[in-house]
Amino acid sequence: MKILHIEARSDTDLLPVVREAFRFLKGSVAIVSTIQHIHKLEGVVRFMADNKIPAKVYGQVLGCSVPKIPDSVQQVLYIGSGRFHPIGIFLKTKKEVIAADPLSGRVSKITEKDVEALQKRRKGALAKFLTSESIGILISTKPGQIGVQGGEKRIKEIQKKHNDKKFYLFAFETLDRTYLDNFPFIECWVNTACPRIFEDYSKGMVNLEDI
Repeated sequence: MKILHIEARSDTDLLPVVREAFRFLKGSVAIVSTIQHIHKLEGVVRFMADNKIPAKVYGQVLGCSVPKIPDSVQQVLYIGSGRFHPIGIFLKTKKEVIAADPLSGRVSKITEKDVEALQKRRKGALAKFLTSESIGILISTKPGQIGVQGGEKRIKEIQKKHNDKKFYLFAFETLDRTYLDNFPFIECWVNTACPRIFEDYSKGMVNLEDI
């Protein structure tokens, strides 16, 4: 049986939240987003040009992957939901990042406090992994996810290094975090798929890259 993956594209109007972001914007702006909104970004560029704001689309954010943004660009406008991606952009580009969520209508500036909170949570998640005996490894079957493309070697290395633990492999295509509650014997989960899953799961999970 073959699995067909279709890109999900959102019909959400991006212009209202972009207009809300104008108060934060200054100088040249790099626009990035997730796959759901990519098809509407050129319209955002035209809208910003009409309002005398120079902007250019630099592409899609995927997991930890951030498009290369030149030094000449002063700010990054991330259009999408959640904090994981804009914080990742901040860390990798060292530029001011404005996060505009078209679903909630909220606009915010990513600060050092946001980064510190994420780093603190990552340290806590790693400590949880190190003190746990039963570990569940989450592996996505979707194309492009580390669990099925290049992650096998890293997973085996972790199992070998931490041979005092019991590892259980869980494969999935679409993950509903409530499903994880059906396995109470798992003390800590290792996420090998999109790192953003870590953001949505409040406890007992560490990303593969943080181990």
